[in-house]
Amino acid sequence: MKPELLDPLRPRNATAFISRCGSGAIGFLRKAGPGIITGASDDDPSGIATYAIAGASFGYGLLWVALITTPMMIVVQEMCARIAMVSGRGLASAMQRVMPMWLLRALVLLVVAANTLNVAADITGMSAATALVTRVPSEVWAVAFGALLIGVEIFASYRTFASIVKWLCLSLFAYVVAAFVVGVGWLDALRHTFIPELRFDRTFLATLVGFLGTTITPYLFFWQAALEVEEERSQGKDTVAKRRGATEAEIRASRADVATGMVYSNLVAWFIVVTTAATLHAHHVTIATVEDAARALRPLAGRSAELLFALGVVGAGLLSVPVIAGSSAYALAETMKWGREEGLSAKPSSARPFYTVIAIGITLGVVADLLHVNAVGMLFWSAVVNGFVAIPLLVGITLAGNHRSVMGKWRNRPAANVWMVLTITLMSLAAIGLVLTA
Repeated sequence: MKPELLDPLRPRNATAFISRCGSGAIGFLRKAGPGIITGASDDDPSGIATYAIAGASFGYGLLWVALITTPMMIVVQEMCARIAMVSGRGLASAMQRVMPMWLLRALVLLVVAANTLNVAADITGMSAATALVTRVPSEVWAVAFGALLIGVEIFASYRTFASIVKWLCLSLFAYVVAAFVVGVGWLDALRHTFIPELRFDRTFLATLVGFLGTTITPYLFFWQAALEVEEERSQGKDTVAKRRGATEAEIRASRADVATGMVYSNLVAWFIVVTTAATLHAHHVTIATVEDAARALRPLAGRSAELLFALGVVGAGLLSVPVIAGSSAYALAETMKWGREEGLSAKPSSARPFYTVIAIGITLGVVADLLHVNAVGMLFWSAVVNGFVAIPLLVGITLAGNHRSVMGKWRNRPAANVWMVLTITLMSLAAIGLVLTA
């Protein structure tokens, strides 16, 4: 046994995550774990559009949401990761112990439907943003992106896939840079971050539910757990028995990894709202897509802001579309019991249903773009659907995290349960408010 595992209180274990980071951003990304990838993929083009619409419509008024969703996301995603690490299984498999199978399958099918809309909207946003800065038709880019993403996710190994997507995390810094290109009222932004603003009208509540749904989103729950299982598979733990259980150091490293990823995700969301509030809302410009946001930034903040915003959309899409499509495949594989070989670490020939779901999900996104399906409704209402579906899933995750036979000594701490209750309550109140004002 390694000496450091004998004493879980030694400093090297207390800072286990530091060993992942190396020195500087480059060393950090080389060893980034599932939490970083999951957090970055949350800021997909659908999410970017939702945040941009929030900023353009309500200015700095919804910045407080990014503040409170940070600890909520950390708790939720840490719980998903811990369930997978301790049980050795994906999230859907663990939730079968605490939820009727018919209900779980119904929720998974709703998640897959929302994911499909999400992928379609994301590819539409990517192709439109690229066409905006290259003048090559968006249809060409949609086909190119679709072929690239299907090829990478199906035919590349998990290690290759992970090494590619984690570098794409850097693309999200474009939104941080863009905020300093435009003229932001920083004191006003900070005031709205710490002092909540609430309005009880349908538009505001729909945007709030969309904000919550695209941030605390169901596909991240399944993906976080699946990545933890894939990480252990890549280390040679090819059976549930070998993967079951976790050490103190592993749990601590996972918590730090997840916390870093979720802080990064919400920081990017905060900067997107700030940028669009300072430009679009300040000049009374309404938008409906990420393309609108990028195009509108040019006369207000210059070509550089438009280019940065568009490049961020493309990088975010390349990172998130495989995650969303993969999340659907993992959730279906576990609930439909397709077989233990299903997953990104399996060869396409031995996991045909799994990879078929991925290919179909991405292909439908390309077709939607070619048919010029309205991306606005897809991207925004997929976030709203996620906001509703997330509520029962969060209840199931909480129950699984407290299940004695599943989690053993790694059951939820009281503070984690409190945060989960707060998260479920907030999302439920927002959803109820939306229904009552419809």
